[in-house]
This record gives sequence, C-alpha cells and structure tokens, in this order.
Amino acid sequence: AGRGQRDLVVRTWSAAKFLSGFLLAAGSRSQHDSHSGAGAQRLLAHRRPKKSFFETLIRSLIILCVAIAVVLSSISVCDGHWLFAKGKLFGLWHFCTLGNSSTSLKCVTDLNQANVEGMNFGMVLARSVVSLAVVVAIFGLELLMVSQVCEDTNSRRKWSMGSVLIFLSFLLSSSGVLTFLILLKDHITFLGFTLTFWCEFISACLFFLNGMSGLHINNITYPWNRARKF
Repeated sequence: AGRGQRDLVVRTWSAAKFLSGFLLAAGSRSQHDSHSGAGAQRLLAHRRPKKSFFETLIRSLIILCVAIAVVLSSISVCDGHWLFAKGKLFGLWHFCTLGNSSTSLKCVTDLNQANVEGMNFGMVLARSVVSLAVVVAIFGLELLMVSQVCEDTNSRRKWSMGSVLIFLSFLLSSSGVLTFLILLKDHITFLGFTLTFWCEFISACLFFLNGMSGLHINNITYPWNRARKF
C-alpha cells in the first residue's frame, strides 16, 4: 500500500510539472505573438500611403517645371545681357556700345561707363541675388527629387523644404529683376528687353507657381500625422 501511494504521488507530481511547463510555453508564445502584432502595427503605421496616379503626375510635372526654370535662369545669368536701348547693351556683367560699324560691339566690365547713377553697385547686387536664386533652386530641386525617389516617413517634410526653397528662389530672382529695372528705368523700352531677360522673367514666374503648387499639394494630400495616429 505504501509503495502504491508513492507511485501515485510521483505520477501526480509529474503531471503537475508537465502542465506547468505547457502553460509557461503557451504564455511565452502568446507574448511573442503580441509583440509581433505590435511591431507589425507600428510598421504599417509608418508605411507611406500609396499615392494616386494624378498626385504622382502632378508632382512629376512640378519637378519638370522647376528643372526647366533652373536651366532658363542659369542661361540668363551666364549671358547677362538683358536690355538694348539707344545703341547700348546693358547687362549684369558687361556694358556694351556699338562701334563704328553697326554690327560690332565694344564691351567693358566697368559699368560706371554707362553713366547711370549707382550702376556698378546695383548690378553687383542684382547679379548676386539672381545667382544665389539659381543655387537655392538647385538645392530645392534636389530635395523634391529625393522625396519622390526615396519614399519614407520624411518624404513630405523633404518635399515641403524643397518647395520653400523654390519659393525663396522666386523672391531672390524677382529682387534681382526689380533691381535691374529700377536702375535702368530711364532706358527701358518693351522691345529693348533681350531674350535672356525674358528667360529670367519666365523662370521667376515658374519658381513662384511651382513653389506655391508644391506647398499646396502637400497640404491637400494624405497627411503623415494621420498615419502616425493610426
């Protein structure tokens, strides 16, 4: 009888040990599954919502227009001859006059020879701001492109920063154009503006339109804070 009782106790102890091990394994597995589910939810929360076709198209067109504006502004600044009036060619870098023959130009870098008050200092200011506008626009264009190629949680922020830089390029380029016009207000004629001046004017308009469009489309599309709240 004593031996039977000992066998019963051993069997009961073995069953209890097996049951406790089973419950411990089940608990650890459920905890692991809960952590995996939470990780999956966090991953889904940080995943960028899929963009529509029209949103992708509009953003691509904005990037294309900004690239065209950068090219036009670069050509305009490098050439620098913006106004032809009364046999004189006024530019950001040179002042030219017609020679003895009507086809030859005599150009000098001393802008004081144009006999315009504040010409030298004013042109230094004008070409500095328009050159800076091109540099800022290049950085803005790079941010716009990176935000679309490398899509992550910071894509909207990169797009916003790029759009702000593009709008800043508009302010700089328009300031340079206005400085040029104010300096030469007595020599301005509508037909006297050269093709490179109109390139700069068009690029300034493109900077404004695309900078504002970039900021606007970022506000009307799916915001990231909703995804994070989810």
